[in-house]
Amino acid sequence: MNWDTIQGNWKQLTGQAKQQWGKLTDDDLQVVAGHRDQLSGKIQERYGIAKDEAEKQLKEWEAKSSDDWLK
Repeated sequence: MNWDTIQGNWKQLTGQAKQQWGKLTDDDLQVVAGHRDQLSGKIQERYGIAKDEAEKQLKEWEAKSSDDWLK
């Protein structure tokens, strides 16, 4: 699933994001609204990690995302 699909279906995918990054609040995910750069920033903020680590986690999450998440 590419990021455009993730962004377009963000409301359905927030559960998957919260499962991956449990420290993110519902408000965080609502504000992010599927914008990759904002999600990266929230991950950095909540987990106290560097930008490159947040990007690595996002790439891994995106790679394992599937259309099954939308059912």
